[in-house]
Amino acid sequence: MTYEEQLRTQISSIQPPDAGQMQIARQRQDSLTKPQGSLGRLEELSISVAGMTGSLKPSLASKAIIVMAGDHGVAAEGVSAFPQAVTVQMVLNFLAGGAGINVLARHVGARVVIVDAGVAADFEPADDLRIRKIGYGTGNIAVGPAMTREQAAQAILSGIEVVAEERAKGLDMVATGDMGIANTTPSSAIVAAITGRAAADVTGRGTGIDEAAWANKARVIDRALEVNQPDKSDALDVLAKVGGFEIGGLAGVVLGAAIHRIPVIIDGFISTAGALIATELCPLAHNYVIAAHRSVEVGHQAALDRIGARPLLDLGLRLGEGTGAALAMSIVEASVKILNEMATFESAGVSNRED
Repeated sequence: MTYEEQLRTQISSIQPPDAGQMQIARQRQDSLTKPQGSLGRLEELSISVAGMTGSLKPSLASKAIIVMAGDHGVAAEGVSAFPQAVTVQMVLNFLAGGAGINVLARHVGARVVIVDAGVAADFEPADDLRIRKIGYGTGNIAVGPAMTREQAAQAILSGIEVVAEERAKGLDMVATGDMGIANTTPSSAIVAAITGRAAADVTGRGTGIDEAAWANKARVIDRALEVNQPDKSDALDVLAKVGGFEIGGLAGVVLGAAIHRIPVIIDGFISTAGALIATELCPLAHNYVIAAHRSVEVGHQAALDRIGARPLLDLGLRLGEGTGAALAMSIVEASVKILNEMATFESAGVSNRED
């Protein structure tokens, strides 16, 4: 069986959320000691999580942030302010516990799992490192495809597999993160290809490039779309033509979460590009996606709109790594605690407006 056939089989197992549990959660929210709807998105979140998990009282104690790492041939086009070597260096920083994501993961009580999906170097074995290398960086999308179609399917399957492995250890909620110098360029190319938006409208400054470098980046993305002609109706083709190994892995994490009915919190622009691939492959998967925050990357909102996801936070973040998703984990957890720990009008002996 080819990787693509395996992927199609996995996707076919994804089911819609549990409508019955959502209705029970909605009724309970309306009976709690507050005006109906007064806790806004917290109420909506708790109802969604009940549907995702099929439980009114899901445990969200076991949390993991899966950070996919990969390199990109398009870095040779001068689209990033940092050299490609930083990808390796930052993976080592993650493993040493010194990065922003490590700090915020500790803050919310989540474990960090680093996946080498396609870094242009090898790593020594480490407890928190999973080697799922599809290649030593993608091809330069400015001159040809990022990868083959089978590699694209393999990358997505690797994300699905990592979720399954983490679930076996205990996984109630998962978040996505990324690391890969130049990866905002393929992410913008993916968003432009799928949404039909002009490259300049979905291309941001990534690591902080200046005006001239931004103009070059937009031209590179235009060239990548012209050279590769990705088929917007075929998300696997889009990933293969202009994507990244770690972006495919992120798509797999979203699909793996949906397969196992686990809420998946997506981080910023790169994670959302991965989620966009996942939800184009399987529209049902969007029911399991929670958007953590709105990135300052200009293409992020276009991707969120396409998925149909509203971000919980807007903090001006653009680091990636899963940092925004880590912060959002506590909000999701709080929403479920409100649903289950808050008293009802009846249990508290409080009169509601109908009394």
